[in-house]
Amino acid sequence: MNRTEKTVKLAKMAIMAAISLVLVLLIRIPFPPAPFLEYDPADIPIIISTFAFGPWAGLAITFVVSFIQAFFLGGNGVIGFFMHMVSTGSFVLAAGYLYKYHKTKKWAVVALIAGVLVMTVTMVGWNLVITPLFMGAPREAVVAMILPIILPFNLLKAGINSVITFFIYKPIAQYLHK
Repeated sequence: MNRTEKTVKLAKMAIMAAISLVLVLLIRIPFPPAPFLEYDPADIPIIISTFAFGPWAGLAITFVVSFIQAFFLGGNGVIGFFMHMVSTGSFVLAAGYLYKYHKTKKWAVVALIAGVLVMTVTMVGWNLVITPLFMGAPREAVVAMILPIILPFNLLKAGINSVITFFIYKPIAQYLHK
C-alpha cells in the first residue's frame, strides 16, 4: 500500500470515527431496567470499519472513539473509556478476525454472532469487577443484576448493532473500498 492509499484509508477511518461520535451524541436510549445503561448505535460504524479495513483498524477506531466519548462527551472518564474499549474491542477482534478470512454473507453472520457472544461474556465478567468499584455497590448486588440486566442489555445492544451492520455494510463498503 503506497502513501496515498494509506492516507485515504486513514481519512476514511477518521470519517467513520466521526460518524460514530455523532451517533452517540444523537441517539442514547436508556435501558428501562437500569437507566444508567444506554443503548447507542455508535458501534455500527466501528463494526463496518472493522469489516472493511480489518480488526486492528476497528480496534484503533474503537480507541479513538472511546477516548473522545469518555473524556469529552460525558462518558464517565477512565472507567467509561476502559469499559467501552473492552466492550467494543472484544466485539471487533472476534468478529473482525472471523470476517477477515471468510468474506461471505454466511461468515458475516457467524462473525457478528461471535462478536455478540464474546462481547456479552466479556462484559458480564468486567461488570463483576468494575461495577462495584464504579457504583459503590456490593458485588452481590452486581451478581444479582447479571441475568435481569447486564446479560440482556449487552445481548440487545450488540444484537441490534449487528443486525443493522449486516443490512447496511455492503452499500457502505462500496464507498470505503473505492
